[in-house]
Amino acid sequence: MKNTLLTGIGNALVDIEFNVTEEELQAFDVPKSTMTLTGASRQSEIIASLNHREQHKSSGGSVANSIIAFAQFGGSAAFCSLLGDDTFGRFYTDEFNELGVTLNAHVASGLPTGSCLVLITPDRERTMITTLGVNIQFSRKNVDEQLIAQSEWLYIEGYKLSEEEGADAIEIAAFYARKHGTNIAVSCSDTFIVNEFGDRLESLLSSTDLIFCNEREGRSLANEENADDAYMALASRYRNIVFTMGAAGSKLKWNGKECDIPAYAIPVVDTTGAGDMYAGAFLYGVLHRQHPEFAGRLASYAAAQVVGQYGARLKANHIEIRDSILRTAATTND
Repeated sequence: MKNTLLTGIGNALVDIEFNVTEEELQAFDVPKSTMTLTGASRQSEIIASLNHREQHKSSGGSVANSIIAFAQFGGSAAFCSLLGDDTFGRFYTDEFNELGVTLNAHVASGLPTGSCLVLITPDRERTMITTLGVNIQFSRKNVDEQLIAQSEWLYIEGYKLSEEEGADAIEIAAFYARKHGTNIAVSCSDTFIVNEFGDRLESLLSSTDLIFCNEREGRSLANEENADDAYMALASRYRNIVFTMGAAGSKLKWNGKECDIPAYAIPVVDTTGAGDMYAGAFLYGVLHRQHPEFAGRLASYAAAQVVGQYGARLKANHIEIRDSILRTAATTND
């Protein structure tokens, strides 16, 4: 009997958020609304230039955020990664302990815990500058076969494919999942993963049970200009897919059922973590045997609540949100 419903593998990052002007963002010379990898020294310089501003800090990373959301909705969850022997690493561990999520993270010396600088412009778009730190050392020796064997699902972060060691670790993790009958879900993570590491991604997706992508990632993955055409192409290619389109809602296919899920209108404050929240809430819904429309509506509503606040961690009560949507959405069990 498996004792964990969902285990994630991804980069462990401490998120540090600042509000900046368009001019300040341009001065940092990074593409807006994307994720850019940089060295620790460059990231430290940018943080130092903003240290007079109010900041918000939380343990994160894309899949980590989804795993936390899944657990806070009531699911049993674990997260596998790598931390540095430093203040950020201890902060990360303490938060996971407080959140009740099993953290399977070796502590390594020599490099710092990864961090992500999140810059929020007045239009509420977020631009991320990430230092992977010790995450670049994550290898197959850090993948726990027993943890995967004891999990119903494994959720893999596409960002891990950007490093040779990380890609190798993901390959062995997927092998363990197939060996032990563990289902695999994958987040495409970013268009640069699709565009720069497409061969690695396609190899992983060929054995995947569920794929998450946003519109930009989906159009790149399907090589289509139109969102509807991209979704149709991906839905015909893969078993299950979640295709998010921001204010235009989302499309999904789950076990042969297809649903169009509306977006919930809310004044935008900060888009950080919206996709991560969507994934965590959707996984909670479908893995607890709810109708995919309920899972999609729960995901859409929870993501909207994240967009209406600062930070990727939902401040509202997850259980109240879950039960409220459960009462109003179609919830016919499979």
